[in-house]
Amino acid sequence: MDKNVVGDPIQHGGNLARARALFPQAPEPWIDLSTGINPHSYPHSPIPSNVFARLPEPASLDELKLIAANAYHAPSAAHVAAGPGTQILLPIVASLIGGRKAAILSPTYAEHARAAKLAGFEVTETDDIDQLATADLAVIVNPNNPTGRIVAKTDLLSLADAMRAKGGLLVVDEAFSDVSEAKSVAEMVESGGLLVLRSFGKFYGMAGLRLGFAISHPDVVRRIEDRLGPWAISGPALHVASEALADGWWQVMMRRRLEDETARLETLLTTAGISMHGGTSLFRLIRDSKAQALYRHLASHGIITRRFDERPDDLRIGLPGNDGWVRLENALASFAAS
Repeated sequence: MDKNVVGDPIQHGGNLARARALFPQAPEPWIDLSTGINPHSYPHSPIPSNVFARLPEPASLDELKLIAANAYHAPSAAHVAAGPGTQILLPIVASLIGGRKAAILSPTYAEHARAAKLAGFEVTETDDIDQLATADLAVIVNPNNPTGRIVAKTDLLSLADAMRAKGGLLVVDEAFSDVSEAKSVAEMVESGGLLVLRSFGKFYGMAGLRLGFAISHPDVVRRIEDRLGPWAISGPALHVASEALADGWWQVMMRRRLEDETARLETLLTTAGISMHGGTSLFRLIRDSKAQALYRHLASHGIITRRFDERPDDLRIGLPGNDGWVRLENALASFAAS
């Protein structure tokens, strides 16, 4: 497809090389608060050396799918497809649906619109959920990135019913639902017309592992797996994720910790006179006329956040690791005093 149809590549968070080029005088090491990834990675057991040396075993993938089904409340392992990150799954999912029109509840994660355009859809981005029912492919990020908006489960299931009745598909991206009050709809995928995406790396603090899941009717799952081909998930990812998804104690403990740290972040921002507009327990969305000035100020202190060129008053800020809180507090204090 012509590049002009989908536009230039989207600028995401996590690009420290770009930050260093823009702010060469900033102190090192940089603190990356631009991604919304848990700064406290899951403490997995040592990965055996043979896991790196051998091709991933099909039985290990089957085991991971079963564990993921239990963790995400899917009807069965047959309803789960595993891919090397949900980003890879977006264009695959979009290619499964016939029709011409896609509608996305916006503003939201921009790659959904890009994936739909690459699949040949005419894309409408709207803040009216009722408009989604007119499309062949509907997309809702729940909870939303970056606003944290939550769509009620009843509304999602009603839309899924409407999509199923006309052979369409509702995609619910639950990438941040591990740390949200949003109610998952993964257990309802058997009826059809519904696909749920789950991200592993965000909550477990292991985005570099590249692992995500699509949960849908088994017929849809088989089509996704056909497109992914064999060995889509690395041996190290199978090892780590099988442990992490089964570790209920760590999950409960980490949710509480992230809630406490988000409250701490809110206090710092409020003290600095910064207005907020939602988020999740992994990030807060700043909506303030001072957002661009704050972005530049933090960057000059070696702290990178996520700005949005199309919404200059918005700025997403994640949680720092243990060593980053003092630098963030000092940078916010100096901003408030400036």
